[in-house]
Amino acid sequence: MTKVVFMGTPAFSVPILEGLLAEGYEIAAVVTQPDRPVGRKRVITPTPVKEAALKHQLLVLQPEKISGSPEMETIKELAPDILITAAFGQFLPEKLLQVPKFGAINVHASLLPKYRGGAPVHYAIMEGEPETGVTIMEMIKKMDAGGIFSQAKLPITNQDDVGTMFEKLSLLGKELLLKTLPKILSGELKPMPQAEEQVTFSPNITQEQEAIDWTKTAQEIDNQVRGMRPWPIAFTTYQGSRWKIWSVAVVDETTDAAPGTIMQRTKKALWIACGQQTVLALEELQPAGKGRQSIAAFLNGTGQHIQLGDKVGTHEA
Repeated sequence: MTKVVFMGTPAFSVPILEGLLAEGYEIAAVVTQPDRPVGRKRVITPTPVKEAALKHQLLVLQPEKISGSPEMETIKELAPDILITAAFGQFLPEKLLQVPKFGAINVHASLLPKYRGGAPVHYAIMEGEPETGVTIMEMIKKMDAGGIFSQAKLPITNQDDVGTMFEKLSLLGKELLLKTLPKILSGELKPMPQAEEQVTFSPNITQEQEAIDWTKTAQEIDNQVRGMRPWPIAFTTYQGSRWKIWSVAVVDETTDAAPGTIMQRTKKALWIACGQQTVLALEELQPAGKGRQSIAAFLNGTGQHIQLGDKVGTHEA
């Protein structure tokens, strides 16, 4: 029986772990991030992978930093045949990569060499990609730069956001890994080098990237909103107050109004001028200190004072 050390953290990783268990692989240990405070009350919460591992009574290791840690020594002592990662969230030292007989492989949520890094799903949506996918790759010292064993594609629809794509890609990753892994272990499948000239990167989202730039087109802003939902959530400002923008819709209209101008305001609609004369309708937002709400509820409550011609974002008067 193949002995596996599995490394993962978010909900994306859980179906992949459970798929390995269902196929009969021996999971010698599960490595995940430490428990963290979550929510406004900052309740210390285990990762989804830890919760899944404990249900199956698996050994759980939670190093703050894997390099040089006691947990890394434990992994060495376990002498796994292969190390499998899926959204673990830490860079693995070369000494660890050399421990397993069959090396270390990663389930990466992009079609490498596109979108190396920690936020590949966010960037694929924000960049308006028609498709993304999953790559099974060998792990080397350089991040996401190892050879490719296999890939599978998945379309991105105009209704998809980071949440829906993570669910789809997680299941796709599980299926692809379970098809690919036996061929890796048998030596039938060898990794193919990535085309370095096609490499793009997807570093973690910064707070500056969360702010909406209304000089972009309505479609580009729609991509941004979906590419940051359900986290970290795009935002704009109005008269010094922050609005988190949960849902928008591109309007089939044009306008000569300056970007960031409220160019239609009714009891149920709030349209904002965008770049290249395009128009965007806000559908759901979350004003500071309030809950997520429909635009109609907002305009008939907190937003009653908003007027036609007002400005939002960096374009506020």
